[in-house]
Amino acid sequence: MSLSNRFCLVQLIPFPSFIGTRLGWCTILQKIQLFGVLLLILSSCGVKKSLHDIPNVSQYESEIPERTKRNDSTFTLGNDFLTKNRQGQWELYVSGNPYELGLKTGSLTQELFNQQEKIFVKKIDELVPSKGKQKLLRKFLAWFNRKMYRNIDEQYKAEIYGMSQYASKDFDYIAKPYQRVMYFHGAHDIGHALQDLALVGCSSFAAWGDHTEDGKMIIGRNFDFYVGDEFAKNKIITFVEPDQGHKFMSVAWGGFIGVLSGMNDQGLTVTINAGKSKFPLVAKTPISLVTREILQYASTIEEAIAIAKKREVFVSESIFVGSAKDKRAASIEVSPHNFGVYEVESSNQLICSNHFQSAAYVNDKKNQKHILESHSQYRYERMEELLDEKPKITPKIAVDILRDKKGLDEKHIGYGNEKALNQLLAHHGIVFQPEDLKVWVSSNPYQLGEFVAYDLKEIFGKKDGDGRVKSMSEDELNIPKDPFVNTLAYQHYMDYRKLRKQIVDEISSDGHVGQNLLQKFILLNPDFWEAYYLVGKYNYEKGYDRLALNAFLEAEAKEITTVPDRKEIEHYIRKLKR
Repeated sequence: MSLSNRFCLVQLIPFPSFIGTRLGWCTILQKIQLFGVLLLILSSCGVKKSLHDIPNVSQYESEIPERTKRNDSTFTLGNDFLTKNRQGQWELYVSGNPYELGLKTGSLTQELFNQQEKIFVKKIDELVPSKGKQKLLRKFLAWFNRKMYRNIDEQYKAEIYGMSQYASKDFDYIAKPYQRVMYFHGAHDIGHALQDLALVGCSSFAAWGDHTEDGKMIIGRNFDFYVGDEFAKNKIITFVEPDQGHKFMSVAWGGFIGVLSGMNDQGLTVTINAGKSKFPLVAKTPISLVTREILQYASTIEEAIAIAKKREVFVSESIFVGSAKDKRAASIEVSPHNFGVYEVESSNQLICSNHFQSAAYVNDKKNQKHILESHSQYRYERMEELLDEKPKITPKIAVDILRDKKGLDEKHIGYGNEKALNQLLAHHGIVFQPEDLKVWVSSNPYQLGEFVAYDLKEIFGKKDGDGRVKSMSEDELNIPKDPFVNTLAYQHYMDYRKLRKQIVDEISSDGHVGQNLLQKFILLNPDFWEAYYLVGKYNYEKGYDRLALNAFLEAEAKEITTVPDRKEIEHYIRKLKR
């Protein structure tokens, strides 16, 4: 991501629906403003239809029981329920037809749903305080999403519509509840599109055969998405028993039915890793709903490919699929105008970061540039390195890999560096063992907390009426928290993040920061290039050229995240030396 964009606003926290990014909002607003005139001309072209589209739910049973509150952390609705485990994660179990699933999910999780939406809107107000620009943003989203409703399967529209009945009325000025919740499902894709996929990267890997301790496949994945600790606080681990298709589990948050990481009762797993793509002019099928369909209706890699092929997407994404039946994994690489599948024939491991690997993208210039300039290839090589060091992978070893905070050759590259597998910002880490239908999900903070174990055979094997309103986890299989959370280094990193925000605010507002505080800031995270860059940036803006040059030279000697970042620092060095 370009460093020049990091300081265009007081806040550097990304808008939450723009998943996986840290780029400042200046670039986004500039792109949206370019559409201003276009919106005036095309505002009626399809927008009115999309705003009035409502799915036909008359075919579905719509009577659901009243929700019962057992205590502050447990709610029931017939045989369905929501409860919180001792690690602070919410566990949701719902069943029924599409409309029922939406109604039940909305009813059981309404407080969590409303809280997440409140966080979304609060961030918009913080990052785009201008009411005029907020209005422009709403117009842009309505125009950009004008064809989304045509590209979403009716069953998922019915489910979203059911859930939207429990959306907060406080935000109806943004859009009506159904359209608003629909927008949130496409926000992951829209954010990547608007910011040209300046990513914070997700990392995934799979091992099987003689590369695991018992020969059974193991898949690990970090979903590196950070919108603030408040947003990540209320993760929901959802277990769904639909009236059609396969039963499945996934990890997300309130108000969301798409799949980011999940596994079904056939032992098929799905995760997503964003790729590099061109800027689209219209939203189509959100990638999280493509993966939801795969999880619900596929049991093999071939079936997953068939589903992915028939859906039109509007950004590029790697859909990482593991299959117990096939006893291997594959990466389905989708984009608006291309499609490829990457598999390994002579290896028992598959690795995926944020670039494409199939033959279909060999000549893709954006993909080639992304490999050269981003941190995707670096993380890919680090996963290779760690997998080679551990010839027999176990779930515990997979978790250790996801928690790795170092660079290549065990180099200390600073906490929070996007070249690390553990960037200390992940929404969740997850490990699957598909053949045993077991899954481990991280608890806060990031992927450092205890990885909580679940057995899908046990969960989906129970019959209705078992009265199981309690945590569905298998505590004896849990993987302990990372000892790092109890170290002084971790506390220093948390202090670094707080001080970072203060320094960025002062740079943006031309405020004052004492040199002693700047030196303390560096000492809190001395291996991280960004600490020196921020100190250099502050001193440069204040006209302290010698101090700025020294800081930029220190930054240049560290492991810098991307080629654009390095060029930015080199630019300042040349300028100051002149």
